[in-house]
Amino acid sequence: MGHDHGHASAATAGAKHRKPLIIAFGLTAAYMLVELVTGLVTGSLALLSDAAHMGTDVLGLGMALAAITLAQREAPAQRTYGTYRLEVLAALANGLLLFGVAGYVLYEAWQRFASPPDVPGLPMMAVAAVGLIVNLISFRLLAAGSKESLNLKGAYLEVFADMLGSVGVIVAAVIIFTTGWRYADPLIGAGIGLFILPRTWKLTAQAVRILMEVAPPGLDVDQVRARILTLPGVADVHDLHIWTVTSGIETATGHVVLADDAELHSVLDRVTALLAEEYHVTHATIQCEPGNHEEHANPI
Repeated sequence: MGHDHGHASAATAGAKHRKPLIIAFGLTAAYMLVELVTGLVTGSLALLSDAAHMGTDVLGLGMALAAITLAQREAPAQRTYGTYRLEVLAALANGLLLFGVAGYVLYEAWQRFASPPDVPGLPMMAVAAVGLIVNLISFRLLAAGSKESLNLKGAYLEVFADMLGSVGVIVAAVIIFTTGWRYADPLIGAGIGLFILPRTWKLTAQAVRILMEVAPPGLDVDQVRARILTLPGVADVHDLHIWTVTSGIETATGHVVLADDAELHSVLDRVTALLAEEYHVTHATIQCEPGNHEEHANPI
């Protein structure tokens, strides 16, 4: 008596924003090289830390782009959910990379407090100002996609953190240029590293939540079950599972026990409509069972 409302292969939320991601990737990659070379020439930790973060942006944006591209390809039958989870894995990898960069920057800042190098402020300021413009453009390009896709949100947060990093480098450059206070460079570098950490933690936690197939944030599975029980023709609900495949694709499975004389198709339509309209779960597979049906499957 199982009935599945068929769903065609859905495009991921990130796929709709592939073009802005490509542009942001190109801009960030080009400018990372400029910032890296200038940081090495001037010896600025703030500039090098921002270049290192831009490097993870390039890698992160590249992984996000690759994940979106691969997720759109037709997958073998064995991969029943296609390659949608690649986007979530890319977001998780981005988070781990950002943890590494933050740790490196904080270590270097600690080393430089003992003997801060003499860093020329004017080249720092010029390079960081151009970097800020690049980041603002990428930030604007990724803003819309970040609201729909965890993968894009990861790239967006990286660009956002790097944008503020550019502001920090400009501040350090102004202080060094006007006062000659060399501690401004390692202090700003450490500040950039500390700023990265909480946002990275949040991104990583979201990716792990999806990979662990936890219910979407803000969705109470017990409440959903109770709401289904209020529908006409529903006697009981069991084995209800709700999880996220990737950003924008929420999925549910469950068993609904029919009340006496209930019409199967009407009940099924009510349940799937409820899930879609009230909880935005549009990919639901619901098995309807008569009241005298003996459940043999082991519940999970």
